[in-house]
Amino acid sequence: MLSKIFSAAITGLDAQLIEIEVDASYGLRRFDVVGLPDKSVQEAKERVGAAIESAGFKPPHHEPVKVLVSLAPADLKKEGTLYDLPIALGYLLADKKIRFDPNEKIFLGELALDGRLRPAKGAVCFAIACRQKGIKEIILPEANASEAALIDGIRAIGVRTLSHAIDYLEGKINIEPAEKPAETEFKSVVVNGMASIAGQESAKRALEIVAGGGHNLSMWGPPGTGKTLLAKTLPDIIPPLSFEESLEVTKIYSVCGLLNSGSLISNRPFRAPHHTTSDAALIGGGNPPRPGEITLAHRGVLFLDEFPEFHRDALESLRQPIEEGAINVLRARHAMSLPARFMLVLASNPCPCGNFGNPEKPCVCTPAQIRMYRKKLSGPLMDRIDLFINVPAVKYDKLANPAPEQNDLAQNIKDRVCRCREIQKSRFGKDQTNAEMNIDQIKQFCRMDKDSELLMKAAVNSSKISARGYHRVLKVSRTIADMDGKENITSDHISEALSYRPPELI
Repeated sequence: MLSKIFSAAITGLDAQLIEIEVDASYGLRRFDVVGLPDKSVQEAKERVGAAIESAGFKPPHHEPVKVLVSLAPADLKKEGTLYDLPIALGYLLADKKIRFDPNEKIFLGELALDGRLRPAKGAVCFAIACRQKGIKEIILPEANASEAALIDGIRAIGVRTLSHAIDYLEGKINIEPAEKPAETEFKSVVVNGMASIAGQESAKRALEIVAGGGHNLSMWGPPGTGKTLLAKTLPDIIPPLSFEESLEVTKIYSVCGLLNSGSLISNRPFRAPHHTTSDAALIGGGNPPRPGEITLAHRGVLFLDEFPEFHRDALESLRQPIEEGAINVLRARHAMSLPARFMLVLASNPCPCGNFGNPEKPCVCTPAQIRMYRKKLSGPLMDRIDLFINVPAVKYDKLANPAPEQNDLAQNIKDRVCRCREIQKSRFGKDQTNAEMNIDQIKQFCRMDKDSELLMKAAVNSSKISARGYHRVLKVSRTIADMDGKENITSDHISEALSYRPPELI
């Protein structure tokens, strides 16, 4: 007898429905899987047989039956162990050992030899695919049910074992669908990380602008001045993710198996890969392609500490994602676009020893070593950074006697950033930052007065700012004006934005 049951496969960050047909007929004992399965799918027959026996049924290898499992579409490579549960149920249905209606349901989950279901990756993506295809119910491991329940209109049924799933499908027991987390879980949690940083007022001002407009930042200074700590406080002053942004980020982390709880991710991602990270791990890749660090940092912060130590090719690969907010990964058999809308924060020492320009400690690096160290940040990549700041050493008085009002200052910074983001949301009608403006939006929203135009004209005509740099200065100026609550950009805003360009680009 032939049975038909549905499952799904992950392609990039999306799920595609997979139709599983199982034919069980009298004949020589065989169990074949067709439809471009990989090794893990082909091995499913061993796991399925043991799990069926654990559930109290005769497995295929104990009966004179020929089993053929077809996975469609046949031209899509099937990978992973998610097909164990639907294959097992499909066989039992085809061999008339159980009876249930498989319509408007999808099944997924890896079976242990004793019939238990192991947690799966990508439950949120599978639930989204169900909603798009009009499927009402998804049956999956109990550990992933709360993830799938995040999608409205989907009944997420969590089962512990194969027997548990069979009892539910045959109506012997009732399993309540997993509940969606309450909206209160998405509210902001105030963290005053910036309040613990002594001094560095100019750096805090730059971080405020970066957070307010979603800009990219480069910091340099001697070791131990707080560059890493400053970067880590950036997510604390950015408004929490909106529901739509939270769903985007949760989907990414679900596919990568990094979602530790069944709730939406409400905090901004902060990714800080090691400098030995490969190009593929940073931007995504593999066969089939998998999300990289820039996708995991989507809607959050990508921090590259000691960025001159990164491979040159890895740094240059960031140029397209910074501009487009996505990375297009092309392979011989795969092509996909992965989201990568992040704030890039770079940190470095002024030279290999870290003491170049320090009046109190001599630099032991040669001029050639300093040039090689700084050449890692190429001109085209440097042109895509909005703000450059120096983070000097902090004096003893500020370290030993921090200002008592630092907690209030940190909260004031967060409040100003939130107001600035609200202005942008009202301006663009969606969750968009000034850093994401296109050319037409820059012309519309970055109007300057005469003094501002004179400043920009002098900077551009001196060949110290490129066309891209010109637009980035305007975006930063727009953010500074929003911080001040001004509708138009003034010369003060342009001057401050220009002050954050490096000396060689001013």
